[in-house]
Amino acid sequence: MMRLSPDLQPEYVNLVRITHSPAELVLDFARMLPGIGVPPVAARLLMSPTGAKLFLRALAENLARYEAAFGPIHLPGEKSLAGDLFGSIHPPQPPEGDKP
Repeated sequence: MMRLSPDLQPEYVNLVRITHSPAELVLDFARMLPGIGVPPVAARLLMSPTGAKLFLRALAENLARYEAAFGPIHLPGEKSLAGDLFGSIHPPQPPEGDKP
């Protein structure tokens, strides 16, 4: 169980920088927007390697449940823009030649 502070403000982030030392992982979260130079860090989390691995497991389990409920999450770069606009386009196949 957790208690949320009444003045806690959620932060939307779309960028994370992950660094580490032998003892901890550091996750710096930021929001990158057009026209903003270097995005400011909105939150910094420090985790032990064990805690980070447990977090990874919990995140993977929750993403699997999300996709089971709402469908697959498509990542950028999985398809081309042409594929998104026009569907799968297969190049024409050359006619089969005479076989000996």
